Amino acid sequence: MRCIHVSIASGRVNGSASRRKMNRSTKETGRGMSVRKITGLALFTAIVVVLQLVGSFIKFGTFSVSLVLVPIVVGAALYGPLAGAWLGFVFGLVVLLSGDASPFMVVNPLGTIVTVLLKGGLAGYLAGLVYRALVKKVKPWMAVVAAAVVCPVVNTGVFFLGCQLFFMDTINGWAQAIGFESAGKYIIFGMIGANFLFELLFNVVLSPIISRIIRIRKKTDDE
Repeated sequence: MRCIHVSIASGRVNGSASRRKMNRSTKETGRGMSVRKITGLALFTAIVVVLQLVGSFIKFGTFSVSLVLVPIVVGAALYGPLAGAWLGFVFGLVVLLSGDASPFMVVNPLGTIVTVLLKGGLAGYLAGLVYRALVKKVKPWMAVVAAAVVCPVVNTGVFFLGCQLFFMDTINGWAQAIGFESAGKYIIFGMIGANFLFELLFNVVLSPIISRIIRIRKKTDDE
């Protein structure tokens, strides 16, 4: 009987030790993933800042192009919609601080801030949602392409709505000054058309590279 009790007690001790070891291992893994996520997000934040500053010198028509949508898509796919929203917010913040939105700031500062921050944040968030929703249902590269398309569409779409809500009187004046029949045509063909096409094609063309980056990064995180 004593041997049985000793065996049972030993089993309980070993089981308890195994559970503690498993819990500790899980916590360490969670902390490791958290540190990697923070580090990765910090890296992508820096990339967004640098690319937006570089892109501010590349203009199609009135406004500069957005080179940052690619790292926003990658970050959203790797770290989730909230990470995408953060990267989009940083993108908007750099636009405001760099003076790239100054033609609108002098007209309606609050409307400019809301539009610029919302378009970037929402573009990143929805790109992450689309990727997360599709990645287990279709081939990963298809999810990447969908997210890469959604990001510039939302970014440009929110900007268009912001123009309609906050700046139409001013844009009407701009349109008339250069001979456009309506403000709507000026917004589409004079302000956002070329930029949108460039950003969309840029994202789609780079989708295979984006997909490869995501695959490599996820493989590294799993090791």
